[in-house]
Amino acid sequence: MRLILILSLLLTGCATKTVPVKMKFPEAPSILLESCVDLGKIKEDAKLSEVATSVTGNYILYHNCSDKNNAWIEWYKEQKQIFESVK
Repeated sequence: MRLILILSLLLTGCATKTVPVKMKFPEAPSILLESCVDLGKIKEDAKLSEVATSVTGNYILYHNCSDKNNAWIEWYKEQKQIFESVK
């Protein structure tokens, strides 16, 4: 009988405690934080057509990387804001 009384008191004491839980938005994976590929370089003695081709390729690489990076940053910020507002 004593054992039942002691156990019920111990379990009741544990059940009334509340522990605050602070949820944190997960950090971004490191692979998503990697920088873009290096832009192409031209030789000093390159012809004008090679320069134009290199410049065009670099513009394409830069804008593709920039668009992906900006879209990901925007998505991450929106998700973080939604997560923090749901509390």
